[in-house]
Amino acid sequence: MNIHLEKLEEKDAKALFYFETINREFFETLVPGREENYYIYEHFLSVLNELLQEQKEGKSFFYLIKNDSNAIVGRINLVDIDQEQRIGSIGYRIGEAFLKQGIATKALKLILEETPILNVAEIHAKTTYQNIGSQKVLEHNGFEFDVSREGPNFVHYVWKARIKFW
Repeated sequence: MNIHLEKLEEKDAKALFYFETINREFFETLVPGREENYYIYEHFLSVLNELLQEQKEGKSFFYLIKNDSNAIVGRINLVDIDQEQRIGSIGYRIGEAFLKQGIATKALKLILEETPILNVAEIHAKTTYQNIGSQKVLEHNGFEFDVSREGPNFVHYVWKARIKFW
């Protein structure tokens, strides 16, 4: 499947809310669930506006993963960016109907190619121990196991840019 990334915008609210709602149960089998209010549209809009403000300030970048029909098939976010250290954290989620098509691997590769533009040289990631698929996606894209951040609930990874771009 061909995919592309689009930066999150206010116009995406309804489609993103639908994507999150129909995939809620599935996502909650892989990662801790969101608060109940998240699934009330008015509250969701409030959260969306906060995210868009973070994006405007360069603290985080939120992307929708879309297919050739422009349908949302997933999300990928580069968040908590320390602009001085050029370090951020990555998170992604693929809709249940779109699993096992290489979408997460492709989307992560696309965002890693944007790191010079986003001014990020190191990215941290974590996944639950049971989410082997996500671990494979990270490793396939050059993330390495980060033993310094080992914890009881998550596997931690780190990616470092191979080329200095500043």
